[in-house]
Amino acid sequence: MSKLKQNASTVLGLALDGSRLEGALLRRTNGSVVIQKTFSASLSLDPLTNDPELVGQEIRNHLEKAGIRERRCAVCVPLNWALILQTKVPEMPEADVASFLQIEAERGFPYGLDALLISSSQFRSPGGEQYATQVAVSRDHVSRLEKALKAARLKPVTFSLGIAALQGVGQASANGVMALAIGENGVGLQVSCGGGIAALRALEGTLESEGGLKRLHSDVVAREIRITLGQLPADVRGSVRQLRVFGNGDLAPELVNEIRSRVEPGMRVEWVTKYAPDEFGVQVPAEASSSPAASLAARYLAGSAGSLEFLPPKVSSWQQFSARYSSRKLVWAGATAGAVAALVIGAFAVQQWQLSHLRAQSNSMAPTVAELEDMQQQIRKFRPWFDESFRSLSILRKVTEAFPEDGVVTAKTFEIREMTSVTCSGIARDNTAFLRLHDQLRATKEITDLKVDQVKGKTPMQFTFNFRWEPGGVNEH
Repeated sequence: MSKLKQNASTVLGLALDGSRLEGALLRRTNGSVVIQKTFSASLSLDPLTNDPELVGQEIRNHLEKAGIRERRCAVCVPLNWALILQTKVPEMPEADVASFLQIEAERGFPYGLDALLISSSQFRSPGGEQYATQVAVSRDHVSRLEKALKAARLKPVTFSLGIAALQGVGQASANGVMALAIGENGVGLQVSCGGGIAALRALEGTLESEGGLKRLHSDVVAREIRITLGQLPADVRGSVRQLRVFGNGDLAPELVNEIRSRVEPGMRVEWVTKYAPDEFGVQVPAEASSSPAASLAARYLAGSAGSLEFLPPKVSSWQQFSARYSSRKLVWAGATAGAVAALVIGAFAVQQWQLSHLRAQSNSMAPTVAELEDMQQQIRKFRPWFDESFRSLSILRKVTEAFPEDGVVTAKTFEIREMTSVTCSGIARDNTAFLRLHDQLRATKEITDLKVDQVKGKTPMQFTFNFRWEPGGVNEH
């Protein structure tokens, strides 16, 4: 991503996480940034399902209550909006990498490219191999959020991910760094290495509310850390020797204490509450607390390139001008008609020369075009045979994670039909154990239409249930 183009001295950082909206107003003066105001609020309206005008009005009410009038805003979108695809980049000219990644994105993401906003982060492993992590968010999600911000009289200047703003990739150029960011409903994980993002995940099932209090499952976090490291190339995995935990409140130090004994020996675990003096290339107050909203705003004011960017492309100035003055077309028509008539003769001669030149080029390219068309036909023919999604294993993994580890509930049969319909039967020690399994399955976002077909006995009890599997879907239970 290129350097951010901005001349603003003040910007409002916003971070949307579940129903939580956090903000920080920052000003840059003389090579340093100052955090002028901060606020935190709970949104009663969902930006993805409610009317953008109403959502915008609610956001505007919170801003007025906090005394904030700044219009420019840098926005952190939720990590659970993101789809992640990692690709190994073969040796090729740098000019061809973008086209290669586009083909990989078309093949790897479950939606068409026109429905997504895609940003990529490239990195090199310690062994010298090049990789790219492509991150996509729904264009519709960002569009709805953009409309809500416009209704709140805000002008977004950048959309990114909060964890990428907290842990910049430049800070992990020599050795790998794993960052954990505790959010409203879960924990985000990012691995930075070789000047880019090597892994990015939203760890689900790590936070739950009990009686109004939040409980952090450190064992689940530790397990997901091991899974993530195991999926990385060996040399990248070996370079990750530092783990940084971001988050305020009691959960962050609790996670640091619990996770320190569960990670590999030699890995340094730290709780990050303050910014380092050279965090963004500008001076930050020593007392400033780290947050996604303040971090993204500070990076924008510092003019540093973010690792991920999802700001939709804007309409050009000429297009805006044409649309604005479209009612004057008749006035301009007379003025332009004369110029067009004068250019027609010259344009016709140039066109004939260009056609002749293009015919010669087309004839020379014909063999190559025929070869590429044959390759495309082969790809379309054999693509269905190479499904790399491992859907059966993904289903089995999610169901296995839902079963308790102490063996009070066991499965006898497990059947998957057409990769969407799943039936499972088993034995539970008692009704309480079965209900815990049932609740865990309902909380899994890919599982829908969960139904209990049969229950027999009490202690032990036999059960049979079925559900539909929707990869990447939203759990509606």
